[in-house]
Amino acid sequence: MPPVTQALLIANVAVFLLQSAGSGQLEDWFALWPLGPQFQIWQLVTYGFLHGGLAHIFFNMFALYMFGSDIERLFGSRYFLIFYLISVISAALSQLVVTAAMGAPPFPTVGASGGVYGLLLAFGMYFPRRMIVLIFPPIPMQARIFVIVFGALELFLGVTGTQAGVAHFAHLGGMLGGWLVIQYRRRGFPFTRPR
Repeated sequence: MPPVTQALLIANVAVFLLQSAGSGQLEDWFALWPLGPQFQIWQLVTYGFLHGGLAHIFFNMFALYMFGSDIERLFGSRYFLIFYLISVISAALSQLVVTAAMGAPPFPTVGASGGVYGLLLAFGMYFPRRMIVLIFPPIPMQARIFVIVFGALELFLGVTGTQAGVAHFAHLGGMLGGWLVIQYRRRGFPFTRPR
């Protein structure tokens, strides 16, 4: 497993164990809170290392392992880390904008899903014909179809307000951030070329 993917997996699991042993203090300081007295600038990144339960971290880390390794090998470790963190930050900004616009109650956002959705988009763009099998139900499909289906599903669930408690627009924001970084990469700007 490439080093940054491995480090991200270890960091997420370590933080989750600290979270499980604590009394909510990590969430108070490091979850992404809506703009207001509890919001701090570092939360734009730190929320991506907290999770809301065992199933939440399991599926995020499974996806990070599944998609991150190939993308890190393609991009190189340094660029991969930049890509992942920009996806996390873009997801956070999207979540803040949408919750402010909707006047949503002040609940914190946690999870690596924004970064994972950025990786999912990159995987679909760079390996479009690679076959992926869903866990539930076990349906095989090409990566590009997988990305389109998941993106459309997130948009539908976000607009309709279905599946409350899930940050659907953060997921879409992670995909948007990933897409923007890929556009920079494809245009070959000197400061964004992978090593």
